Amino acid sequence: MASIKPSVPKGTRDFSPTEMVRRNFIFDTIKSVFRKYGYQQIETPSMENLSTLTGKYGDEGDKLIFKVLNSGDFWSDAESKKQKIENFEFTSKTLTPVISEKALRYDLTVPFARYVVMHQNDITFPFKRFQVQPVWRADRPQRGRYREFYQCDADVVGSDSLLNEAEFILIYDDALSKLGLKDFTIKINNRKILSGIAEIIDKADNIIDLTVAIDKLDKIGLEGVIKELIERGFTETDIEKIKPVILLEGSNEEKLASLRTALSTSVTGLKGCEEIETVFNYIANGKLQTAKLELDITLARGLNYYTGAIFEVKTNEVAMGSIGGGGRYDDLTGMFGLKGLTGVGISFGADRIYDVLEELNLFPEASSQSTQLLICCFDKEGEKFAFPVLQELRKKDINAELYPAGAKLKKQLDYANGKNIPYTIIIGSEEIESGLLTVKNMISGTQEKKSVEEILKFSF
Repeated sequence: MASIKPSVPKGTRDFSPTEMVRRNFIFDTIKSVFRKYGYQQIETPSMENLSTLTGKYGDEGDKLIFKVLNSGDFWSDAESKKQKIENFEFTSKTLTPVISEKALRYDLTVPFARYVVMHQNDITFPFKRFQVQPVWRADRPQRGRYREFYQCDADVVGSDSLLNEAEFILIYDDALSKLGLKDFTIKINNRKILSGIAEIIDKADNIIDLTVAIDKLDKIGLEGVIKELIERGFTETDIEKIKPVILLEGSNEEKLASLRTALSTSVTGLKGCEEIETVFNYIANGKLQTAKLELDITLARGLNYYTGAIFEVKTNEVAMGSIGGGGRYDDLTGMFGLKGLTGVGISFGADRIYDVLEELNLFPEASSQSTQLLICCFDKEGEKFAFPVLQELRKKDINAELYPAGAKLKKQLDYANGKNIPYTIIIGSEEIESGLLTVKNMISGTQEKKSVEEILKFSF
């Protein structure tokens, strides 16, 4: 058999023990904040029915869904359908539903909406859930963008109170501050404001075209946005009306005042301004620890299911895309037959947060090692003496290992250094006879004799 060069698919990665400790530091920190705010954890399958996912992310998002081929002779099924249906032609749109009925989840929000509908009789509303699982997108891999990555989501359904939006801002502030970030911005907008902008230029039916274009302002600049809007059917007159709104400047209060003037003829737009102001008032009564809160009228996120507030979080310390985002999606569960259930949620981009913390050297030193203590023995007698000591250490919640007897001491100490284990206990015949074990600090190199009782009380 020919040898195969080992590799992983583009946009995916292996994670070393050190990386997993650091990733779990991120996950555990975010989970602790979710729980603090009353959110409960659930999980959903990696695969969903393709029909569950399509049509929820817009045309651009749908193209990035990873489809899963049907098991068995899927091509035979396709050929059979072609023979049965007159004028049936194989195209990507006609063939995909025939050969693929399942797909890897694109995000955690749509599967959550499906979960709520299926389990509605078992849920107490408002239902506050969080979910930490991988998602997949057939995107072009690049720095900070992967095809397989984890999302850390929190959503609440069954409540239309804007208190939820305000608390999500506080959750972002709390979690990212705990992770060590010192300069980040939480951007907020409201889809009703964007709808109002479309209304005042009599382009209400083109709201998706409008939002997809202006959402790219920071990537392609104003000229690029104007070019795309023209390509999507907007006139020069439309653009002249839109431009001052897109380029709003000043404080959040000044931006809101300008918006109210610009959207004075749009009931929908004014409602969006009112909702934003309500959220700001909540936050004014609950001070942020670190985050800057900014009204950004160009924020659209390009997703069809947002109907109210929209969030995006960016760090100002590292050149990186958004590290979090979300919004309100009042009609999402209606797509699955449950009408009138409002929802709002946010997501942390754990993989991008990892890259940010690594670049800023913000991972705590303890996160680089998991074993606190290694017991080294010269022979089997030492191993026999050490084993009950090892168990006592573990009962005290000390992460400890016993190196199997037979290896030279240098090899055992090299193992400790290789795993960044900060302490070793060396046990030989002298230690067994005296009852005083040699404790070595692997960082400073200092050694001292301690009894088992003293070691169990020692702070590692």
